[in-house]
Amino acid sequence: MGKLQHFEITFDKNKVVYSPGESISGTVTVKLGQSLQCKAIKVNCNGFCGVTTKVNDTAWTLEEQYFNSTISVADKGTLKQGEHKFPFKFLIPDSAPTSYEGNYGKIIYRVRGFIDTPRFAKDYNTEKAFYLLRPLNLNELPDIWGTCSSAVTQQFTYMLMKTGTVVMKAQTNMKGYTPGQVIQVMTNIHNQSGKNSGNMAASLMQRVTYETKKPTHDVRTIAEVEGGVVKAGKEVEWKEQIIVPPLPQSSLVGCDLIKIEYFVKVSLKSPDVMLTLPVHIGNVSLDNKLQKTAAPPSSAAAEATSAPTSTPDTSASTSATTPTLPPRPAPKPAPRPAPRARMSSHNSPSAPPADYHQGAEGGTPMNDGYPNKRQSQLVSPHAFSYAPGLFFSQNQQNNGPATAPSAPTVATAPYPTEGASSMPPLLILPPDYGTSSYPQEAPPSYDESCNT
Repeated sequence: MGKLQHFEITFDKNKVVYSPGESISGTVTVKLGQSLQCKAIKVNCNGFCGVTTKVNDTAWTLEEQYFNSTISVADKGTLKQGEHKFPFKFLIPDSAPTSYEGNYGKIIYRVRGFIDTPRFAKDYNTEKAFYLLRPLNLNELPDIWGTCSSAVTQQFTYMLMKTGTVVMKAQTNMKGYTPGQVIQVMTNIHNQSGKNSGNMAASLMQRVTYETKKPTHDVRTIAEVEGGVVKAGKEVEWKEQIIVPPLPQSSLVGCDLIKIEYFVKVSLKSPDVMLTLPVHIGNVSLDNKLQKTAAPPSSAAAEATSAPTSTPDTSASTSATTPTLPPRPAPKPAPRPAPRARMSSHNSPSAPPADYHQGAEGGTPMNDGYPNKRQSQLVSPHAFSYAPGLFFSQNQQNNGPATAPSAPTVATAPYPTEGASSMPPLLILPPDYGTSSYPQEAPPSYDESCNT
């Protein structure tokens, strides 16, 4: 390097991540092999955003400056041989957005050092980047509480002549997540056609918009999970989980050139059916305690709390507060057997109805407005990819009634719902056939039936 052997910028405590409003300080180190004349040694700290229309291009089409400060740490003179250190300090504005690097734009923060030499001598410069993090608190976003749901009905033609319909409904358990959390996606697909569908898929998508003269949209898949097919005429309830990887936050507050959005895409590959569920990615996760104070109690929740105290009959109050649950008929006495049923001479009760048996095998039924839930659970009972330590509410008997009402003002808490254990658990327990009104005596024989 000739006269200049070492020219470097170091930050105090080797810190590289800062927050808006903080001060950034460090040292410029200059090591010379021989004396060097200079007009000044300057240190500059700046932050800006640049966007372009070409991938990984630094010839910015548009730029946005956030701050640009320069100080002089040495005046005109001669630097002697050896090592020289010059301290510096800058204040980062509160309005500066979070650092970001994308295919068509970047938000860059850096500290640069300059040695201005006289006349036609060579100038020297160096720089070092640092990163700015403006935490996004999900609890401060409007309309962040509750679940995110959507539905779509798609008609399609197959075999040139026949027409079919697919009805898809999907929801996520929350509207905001932080890296490391799990997005629980619940999907109900009703194939009302005579053709089997393609595989189901759920994807976490990122869409970045770069505001140039003609906005550039960069859409990519972050994570994807795939399920099975839906047979002709069948209805399936599919549950999946997507772990959120480390990602840039949804909102770059203070930046007008780059916009980041996230959504969950649920789709069928054949026919082409798709719906999207917008979600937010932040740095501070949702706090259930803040939800209780921010969201007023719904009328359905108020009825569920007051009904057991006013009515001593627990079963009656439970059915009154959950009007959307499918009614279960009371057990009826078994009819007298036909002649071919003479082998039924035992004294045990008859077999339970088919719908009760399906409910016991398929898990706790969730009343989310989707018909035929128990059948869809039995169709693909092993289609769920549960992670260790994670669970859905239908696996916990005490949490079942909390998710039963389908009104959007009730199902606003993430899984598992706190306080659900105080609700009557009778709706999710299998019936007690030992106390039912089924006949306890052996049915009459064929001769006795004929005589009567």
